[in-house]
Amino acid sequence: MKNFIRLLLLVISTFAYSQTTVKGTVTDEKNNPVPQASVVIQSSGVGTTSDENGQYVFTTDATGNQKIKVSLVGYKDQTKTVKLEGSEVSLDFSINENVSSLDEIVLTGTSVKRSQKETPVSVVSFTAKELTKLNTSSQANILRSVPGITTENGGGEVASNVFVRGLPSGGQFQFNPIQIDGMPVLSTFGLNSSAHDVYFRTDIGMKSLEFIRGGSSVLYGAGSVAGIINYTSVTGSATPKNILKTEVGTNSRYKADFLSSGQLGGKDSNLFYALTGFYRYDEGPIKTGLPTEGYQIRGNIKKVMDKSTITFSGQMIDDKVQFFLPYPLVGGSRTRPVGNDGQTINTLQTAAVSDISYATPNGIFTSNIADGVATKGGYFMTNFVHDFSDNLKIDATVRKSNYKHQFNFFTDGSGVAGAKAVETQAQYKAARGITTGNFTTINGAALAANALLYENRIVDRVRPLDELVAEIKITNKMGVHTVTAGSFMSRSSAGDLNITTSYLSEYNNRPGLVNLSGYTVNGVTNTATGYSNKNITSNKLAFFLTDQIKLDKWNFDIGFRHETASGTIENEKTKEYNLAGTPTATGIAGIDKVIWGTGAYQRANVSTNDYAVSLAALYKVSSSLSAYANFSKGYFFPELRSVKFDGLGNPNTYSPEKIIQAEAGIKYGQGKLSGTVALYSANLSDRRNVQFINDPNNAGAFIEKVDLQDTKSYGVETTWNYRFIDGFAFNGTFTYQKHELTKSENNPTFVGNKLARQPNLMTKLGLAYDKSKIDANLDFNYAGDKFTNDANTIELQGFGIVDLSVGYTFTVGSEKESLRIGVQGFNLLNSEGITEGSPRLGDNQTDEQFFVGRPIIPRTGVMNLTLTF
Repeated sequence: MKNFIRLLLLVISTFAYSQTTVKGTVTDEKNNPVPQASVVIQSSGVGTTSDENGQYVFTTDATGNQKIKVSLVGYKDQTKTVKLEGSEVSLDFSINENVSSLDEIVLTGTSVKRSQKETPVSVVSFTAKELTKLNTSSQANILRSVPGITTENGGGEVASNVFVRGLPSGGQFQFNPIQIDGMPVLSTFGLNSSAHDVYFRTDIGMKSLEFIRGGSSVLYGAGSVAGIINYTSVTGSATPKNILKTEVGTNSRYKADFLSSGQLGGKDSNLFYALTGFYRYDEGPIKTGLPTEGYQIRGNIKKVMDKSTITFSGQMIDDKVQFFLPYPLVGGSRTRPVGNDGQTINTLQTAAVSDISYATPNGIFTSNIADGVATKGGYFMTNFVHDFSDNLKIDATVRKSNYKHQFNFFTDGSGVAGAKAVETQAQYKAARGITTGNFTTINGAALAANALLYENRIVDRVRPLDELVAEIKITNKMGVHTVTAGSFMSRSSAGDLNITTSYLSEYNNRPGLVNLSGYTVNGVTNTATGYSNKNITSNKLAFFLTDQIKLDKWNFDIGFRHETASGTIENEKTKEYNLAGTPTATGIAGIDKVIWGTGAYQRANVSTNDYAVSLAALYKVSSSLSAYANFSKGYFFPELRSVKFDGLGNPNTYSPEKIIQAEAGIKYGQGKLSGTVALYSANLSDRRNVQFINDPNNAGAFIEKVDLQDTKSYGVETTWNYRFIDGFAFNGTFTYQKHELTKSENNPTFVGNKLARQPNLMTKLGLAYDKSKIDANLDFNYAGDKFTNDANTIELQGFGIVDLSVGYTFTVGSEKESLRIGVQGFNLLNSEGITEGSPRLGDNQTDEQFFVGRPIIPRTGVMNLTLTF
């Protein structure tokens, strides 16, 4: 018996000795955690995968010297030898990206993580490292490197017009919304015309950016007819990470960014945090005398439990930027003009109007034009993930947003019928039927007889937004199938108060105001010639079901989504008042009358529904080559603000826009070369094209013109990345598309015309160097010729933009502490390309003595210091 006990104890002790716990962290070369990495003992295959924080732990019976290998698609394998003796072993890995192929992991628009090479849709992704090299002051600067996208970077930092291949000019992310951590920044487009990027600024707390192109994205994104732009935020891990970045640039630009992430509590704590933000001040990117200033703070706290993860995240923003619209350029050449003072005119926006005020029936109105595009508020979001088993999990997210938002901007002319863009003093009086009066500066000095005049308008827009969004997804892996069922809901409400005021100024850079005796008061002409006020509420409810099928050679994606949308629209009625506050139909040309709201509203309820279906397949020809094709039938709910009322107060019809898209191509990645080639087509029907144009019956005011259109397009697109020498890479994109209007309800003669503001040719050529301590990127982006309007009366020449980024990284302290000195130049060659004509002139724009157009932002430069520790 004693011998048996001794034998049993020996077996137990031997077993206990052979059970070794191996744990550690997998990070990349920049100390970012790497999730889903495989960590195994090569001799036995025993191991595990790293979690979202890059951490792993497993036990093994193996003893002695063993080779442990870490591998992950998109990274180079790494193997370390360690001696296993029964005591706990801590082993960390730092793996490098394998950027020579299409092996980057895709997180967006899919139920499971997989590489681009195995995804049957078009995907572009940027890592945190790549994002830091881009000029992140605007979405246009980031997204113009994406194939198939045209960005009109003439408006400044926000409200970027982003046009996707094959679709008409929606602009402002209408067909491809921005998402933050899988949830749309704005779930309903068209409550007003404010773009997604006015509520959100890109910061250094972004782990990645992915853009999924094509109709398959409609299954997972709210209103994602053309694609999803999804930013993923950094979350904390057991490995602390801190970044401090300072930036100085042209036009007195100063900016400070920070990121801090890590573990809360002791080393055994499962609570992690990440906090990021910035403060910025500048007088640009074009000096107007109206400075821009603001900050944003975002953060998250994540609790990791045995089978669950809960993440609380939020944003707080208080930021003001200036928005730039077209202005009169030299006719024919369309170059920047010379003003009365002999100096080049870079902008006609001016701080001289910042104190404009006048009487209204509701008291004194004071313009907020000095604040520009001002956003104050934020969101709070909760994400909960629970694994019922290795194959079944639930993922639920809810977000509450509230913003006090204004979009105050200068327009591009007087809007007076028959008036020229820029006028002599005689022309100014004649166009308005004025026969008397003298022109003076605001200080009373006589205006030079040959001085040209420019009458313009400012628009004060008050646009509060309140929104609740929720999504729940259940994913079940069943053999080769990964089935996801989910529901999405949102309730959004927004105001849209617009007050338009006209003023008279000189034709100079940042001009001073001008008075015409008997007609203007402190430079103000037709006070409040435009007034509109809307309150809109939107409700959405969607259900979706998808299946991702992974076979040996084939991958299939199948999905269905049904969505119901309803809305309530309230339009305030208006009257013309004199300054005593009583209604009047007469008055001196504007200075003693004002158009204002009555407090009475027209109200209407509309609702509709539609479904989307997506089919996609990919065939793995070899380990380096895949062929894919996808087809989708999708929908887009028209802008609620476009709903009109008839004479009886009834709303017009409200029905979805339809879109059919298809794509087929190949993906190749091996060794030094990777790339894609694809053919695609897109057909859009019942498109409600909304334009803000000058009201011919109310000088200075605007009307919303809606045209029901059909469009079609097809084209070819290719991307490549060739690492021809160690450290050097030549990358690029090329898109050629044919497009046309196939129906215009208001203008049948437009059928056959090209889509407005869509070029036929887009390309990007880039040369990158990243080796040792030096990194550099030289990019050339070109967009071909395009028409300013659907009438195709004005053609704009194509232009290219050259951007340069150079950096040198020093090691300071330990190997994980570094200081990067970088310089960036946007529009390095100071191109004067024109992004658009005047949208407010619609199909009536001409190119005579003056052409109203918007040039791209002039050359800007910044220098930055980035400390990582």
